[in-house]
Amino acid sequence: MTEAEDQSRHAELAQQINDARFQYYVLDAPTLTDAGFDVLMAELQALEEAHPEFVTPESPSQQVGGGLSATFAAVEHLEPMMSLDNAFSTEEVERWYARLGGPAELLCEVKIDGLALDLVYRNRRLATAATRGDGRYGEDVTANVRTIADIPLTLADDAPDLVEVRGEVFMTPAAFAALNASLEEAGRARFANPRNSAAGSLRQKDPRVTASRKLRFLCHGIGASSGQAPQRQSEGYDLLRAWGLPVSTHNVVVPDLAAALAYIETMAGRRHDLEHEMDGIVLKVDDRARQRELGSTSRAPRWAIAFKYPPEEVNTKLLRIEVNTGRTGRVTPYGVMEPVVVAGSTVEMATLHNAHEVARKDVRPGDTVVLRKAGDVIPEILGPVLALRPEGLPAWVMPTHCPGCGTELVEQKEGDKDLRCPNTRSCPSQLRERVFFVASRTALDIENLGFQAADALLSAGLIEDEGDLFALTEEDLAKSDFFTTKAGVLNANAKKLLANLEGAKTRPWAKFLVALSIRHISKGVAPDVARAFPSVEALSSASEEELSAVDGIGPTLAASITEWFAVDWHRAIVEKWQAAGCVLADEPAADAVPTVEQTLQGLTVVVTGAVPGYTRDTAQEAIEARGGKAAGSVSKKTSVLVAGESSGSKYTKAESLGVLILDAERFEALLEKGLSALD
Repeated sequence: MTEAEDQSRHAELAQQINDARFQYYVLDAPTLTDAGFDVLMAELQALEEAHPEFVTPESPSQQVGGGLSATFAAVEHLEPMMSLDNAFSTEEVERWYARLGGPAELLCEVKIDGLALDLVYRNRRLATAATRGDGRYGEDVTANVRTIADIPLTLADDAPDLVEVRGEVFMTPAAFAALNASLEEAGRARFANPRNSAAGSLRQKDPRVTASRKLRFLCHGIGASSGQAPQRQSEGYDLLRAWGLPVSTHNVVVPDLAAALAYIETMAGRRHDLEHEMDGIVLKVDDRARQRELGSTSRAPRWAIAFKYPPEEVNTKLLRIEVNTGRTGRVTPYGVMEPVVVAGSTVEMATLHNAHEVARKDVRPGDTVVLRKAGDVIPEILGPVLALRPEGLPAWVMPTHCPGCGTELVEQKEGDKDLRCPNTRSCPSQLRERVFFVASRTALDIENLGFQAADALLSAGLIEDEGDLFALTEEDLAKSDFFTTKAGVLNANAKKLLANLEGAKTRPWAKFLVALSIRHISKGVAPDVARAFPSVEALSSASEEELSAVDGIGPTLAASITEWFAVDWHRAIVEKWQAAGCVLADEPAADAVPTVEQTLQGLTVVVTGAVPGYTRDTAQEAIEARGGKAAGSVSKKTSVLVAGESSGSKYTKAESLGVLILDAERFEALLEKGLSALD
């Protein structure tokens, strides 16, 4: 590009960035995700690096925040509230560390995704509270901030006469979900994310509204102060805590860059276990004298940097909405989008759950939508960016007939939000999904029986339904091109499939129970059902009353089980599996004794986080082998919580209920000797 073209692009980027800042900071209605904003800013800064003459005081790279709204009075900060430079790779962090000019101890902090706030205490009383604004002037939100329980109105007696505290206002994921539910019920627009809900809640004209929003606050710095300045940033946080201000418990001081990078990697695994949204880690030189030596640019300190994790929310174009019929007949809409990288992987499809959700979120083909993918969670379309919606875009209409077989869709019961295809026995889509599910790890874990293999078996007529799987022979598979070579002999995958089917015949009864695709029987509840009814004969002959009397089986599940066994072709699947040699029972012989001492008899154990030497499944199996119940959630009935690394909300709930909590290293002792090992 020529210099003139570069200058034109720079002006275009500056306008886009300023517009996005106004939408984000002032209107609380972002049109760009954080990741999209970072891409524009990085391009602008690259142009300014190539053309230093483009840098002016008005350039977005030289400014902090997004200005003020006209709703609240302006307040001048005692010291400017600066922004932070960002790093998106370990290489960028390493370059920043090299510019420090020598080794340095670093304070590592979780980067809270909230709204920056400046608090001024005079004579130990809260005098003013202001948003960041443009870094020099913020909006006066004192009346609203006084309603936030985390923020003390007075400080301890040993606090200085004047202190300026910096921190972040945020909303917990649970409070955010509750707020959006109440807004929806009232017919009002939902917030896009917790950060915007916190910003919108803090800018309410009526402080009573702010008080109802359950906002939280954590400190991350000190501005002006009349007291003696601490020698280290971390010591400043100790002072804040002693004065009665909340400080994050996740802050740590590390000796060097290698330890800081290890902290970044560790916290990436805990990203969804914290009490607030977080999108990165802030690294700060801990020595205050060293901070002063390094100084700042016009917008950011040289002694700090924010490492940002790969984005989990991005914007992309929704091309169309299609529907899929699942194994239980439920018809689910999903969005097909322009491919986009989110949370480290390329995504082009995302669930929309049901027609009610599509209407509630008001997403339409042609919209720019906000897409979220948190960790291993299935990508979800959160909603449209209304400011970017083309004029006259029509609403999407749910089809009335099954896309797999053409049968008219029905509600399972009156008022059900899900539509289902009632052609459960022969709908091609349901059949294919059920066969594929039998082979899943959740069910019987049969390798070489993937989606394409399931489709090939049905298309060639080798099986009528999942009941025929275990009767397959070499002669059967030889009739399908999918399972044969060009020479017409069985390929390696076909031989492995037959061997794996044979091995799956002796899977635990709970696994077969999941594989039957009985509605509401999941991996989590199947062991409870299998323990109470240790064979398919015992389960199929149980009444609804007998089923409902079992802990973990409610009326809905009891009805689902009895309804399933009342269908003749369902019973035929069981009979065909048994005829092929499948063992649908866990009944021990009359003279059998447990091979492992029953140290956990009568105990309900929950395992959360990473436990060395165990996967989630093997930990569950170890508990059940010793007579215990392996539960998936903490309740009053929980006897013990085994808390590994990244324990999250289960740890907090166990504490609140007074449940015994063990660290992961004591799990082996618990298995070996039960609670007696803990005396």
